[in-house]
Amino acid sequence: MKNIIIVGAGGSGAILGRQIAEKLDTPVRIIERRNHVAGNMYDEWDERGFLVQKYGPHHFYTNNYHTYHFFEQYAEFFMHYYKSKNYIDGQYLSMPMNFYTVQELMGREKAAPLLVKLRKEFAERERVPIYELVEHADKDISEYGNLIFDKAYKTYISKMWDIPIEKIDKYVLERRSMSMNYDERVADYDFQGLPKEGFTKLFENMLSHKNISIHLNTNALDHISFCDNQVYYDGQCVDCLIYTGNIDELFSYKFGKLPYRSLDIQFEYHDEESVLPTEGVSYPQAKGYVRKIEFRKMMYDTSRIKVRGSILSVEYPMEYNKDAKKGNIPYYPVVTEDSQAIYNQYVEEAKKYGNIFLCGRLAEFRYIDMHTCVEHALEYFENIKSYLI
Repeated sequence: MKNIIIVGAGGSGAILGRQIAEKLDTPVRIIERRNHVAGNMYDEWDERGFLVQKYGPHHFYTNNYHTYHFFEQYAEFFMHYYKSKNYIDGQYLSMPMNFYTVQELMGREKAAPLLVKLRKEFAERERVPIYELVEHADKDISEYGNLIFDKAYKTYISKMWDIPIEKIDKYVLERRSMSMNYDERVADYDFQGLPKEGFTKLFENMLSHKNISIHLNTNALDHISFCDNQVYYDGQCVDCLIYTGNIDELFSYKFGKLPYRSLDIQFEYHDEESVLPTEGVSYPQAKGYVRKIEFRKMMYDTSRIKVRGSILSVEYPMEYNKDAKKGNIPYYPVVTEDSQAIYNQYVEEAKKYGNIFLCGRLAEFRYIDMHTCVEHALEYFENIKSYLI
């Protein structure tokens, strides 16, 4: 009987736990610091009957039906396309930036020749990173790219990451794109949806297996120790440690702390049943906060709501500090040349043991969307499978 420990019951940990338990018919112990499963995808029904995503909005989308179907095994989904707006200069603008936005910002007369250029230049592409527009050789395209970058993204990114633009990982910048048509969906993926009963229920179903034991409210780092290139949990030798948490914490910060950004998410109740024009609105020019989410607009069945009105979350980005009252949850790795160099030292340290598997946003120190998390975990299982058998 192998001693398999998984640290973290979020996306990566839960998926790998289920795969090992089911595909290999092998017992696993999942250790979770918080009092619930599902990680930052956790949602709950509040006292008014709203399904609230406590750690910010999550939408599931992918072009890979196999990935979508994996989640469908554990929850019934309904089709849902996430839509959002940018609140800029006192008006709500289309997001992602698209051909509507060109007209909204420039007026129809000035927009007309630019739309012709955009269609010609990017004829075969549906989305183009904003940064590509900024750096484009054509003066008109570049000027428009700089306009929307300055108004919609520069200030947002500055608040979100609190480091100079030139130091931000290019992947983060390239995630912001313009739709080369009138598509208002934030994500242009084939399969999109939300679980009718929420993500927490999905994870509870996924982790309901005879070979899975879950230990909540447990800090795995209080139980893990290292000696002579061996990993121990409560003094027992571990055959396989799958770690999804902050990698610098695992090794007691021996190479220094890695930087993460966190969020202070505050919730507001409103008497109106519709507050925002779309379920999400970004506020690049607002002081302190970056986004508001209206959860009523994300619910499959609003008959559970016991009162009139709606509930919103407001996101205030801040530096991560695990010992602080606010900002003690790591959301986003701050990837720069310096932080990547530190991370690489931790990776080399993990390799010394041969049986430590790092998987997920925190352990691999990179930004991972939900669909990427699922796809990556399913692929990563093959590495673990090869090791265990």
